Amino acid sequence: MTSTLERHMVTIGGLRVGHGPAVVIGGRVSLRPHRGQVDAREALGERATLVEPYSAADLPAIAALADAVVVGATWTRDIPLVRAAAGLGLPVVVERRPSASVEEWVGLAGYCAAEGNDQVVLCEGGRLDLGVLRAARAASGRPVLADVSRDPGLAAAAVAAGADGLVVAGPGGSGDSGGAGGAGASGRADGAADVRAAEEAVTLVGALLRPESPATLAECREAIDRVDAALATLLERRAALAGVVQRLKPVGGFAGRDLARERALVARMAARAPQLGEERLAAVMNAVIEAGLHLAEERARR
Repeated sequence: MTSTLERHMVTIGGLRVGHGPAVVIGGRVSLRPHRGQVDAREALGERATLVEPYSAADLPAIAALADAVVVGATWTRDIPLVRAAAGLGLPVVVERRPSASVEEWVGLAGYCAAEGNDQVVLCEGGRLDLGVLRAARAASGRPVLADVSRDPGLAAAAVAAGADGLVVAGPGGSGDSGGAGGAGASGRADGAADVRAAEEAVTLVGALLRPESPATLAECREAIDRVDAALATLLERRAALAGVVQRLKPVGGFAGRDLARERALVARMAARAPQLGEERLAAVMNAVIEAGLHLAEERARR
C-alpha cells in the first residue's frame, strides 16, 4: 500500500517535505510588517525560502525570489489573495488561524489545490496545537510543518507528533510580527542555537519514531547516520545512569554485575527486536555494560 507520505511530497528549496526524514526549514519572511510601503524586492533583498505577502502586489517578487509562498494565518480568509498566491506555481504553505478547525484548515489547502496547484503544505505555528497538527496530517494526507520559532523547545515534541518539518527563524531570520511565528514575533536572538535544536530533534526523535524507506544508497546511509546519532546519544545516557547505579550499589564495578537482571533485560529487548534475537542482543549488551563499567571505574579514580 502506498503511504500517505509517498502520495504527498512537496519540494521546497531542495528539501523534500513529507518524504523520508523530517526537515528543517530556516527562515520565514513576512512582508506584512511593511504594509506595502516598501518594494517587495527591496524588502527581500535576496532569495528566501518561505515568504508571506502583504498584498497581491508582492507576488511577482515572491515568484522571482522565494522557494514557497505562505498563506499567512492572518489572511486565510482573503480568498482573492489565496487564489493569486496559489496561482504563482510555487509550493504553497498554508498556516492555520488559531481559531480554525482541522476541517477549515484542510479545506483551505484543498482550495489551493483546486486552483491547479497541488504543491500544498500545511503549517501549524503560534501556540502550537500538536493534536491538531497530527489530526490534519492524517485527515489531509498532506505534509505538515510546525513553526517552532516562538518556542524551539517544542521541536522534539513536534517531530514526535508527526511534523514533516520544522520552521525556525534561523540566524538573521526575518519573522512575522502579526502571524503564526518567526523571529519578529518571538524576539529571540539566538537563531543559530534554535536551528541546532531543530536539527537535533529531526535527527534523534525522527530516527526513533519516523519510519523511512530509503530508495538509494545515499539515502540509506543518511538514514543509518541518523539512527547511529540516536544510538550514540542513548548509549551516553545509559553510561551516565550506569555510573549512578555504581555509586548506589553496595558492591560496585564488575563484581556487582547482576547476571539474572541482565538476562531479563536482553529478553525484554528481544521482544522489541525479534530479528536480532536474544543471542545477538546479549553480545551487544555485554559490550555496552562493560563499556559503562569501565567508564565508571575511570571516573572513580579521578
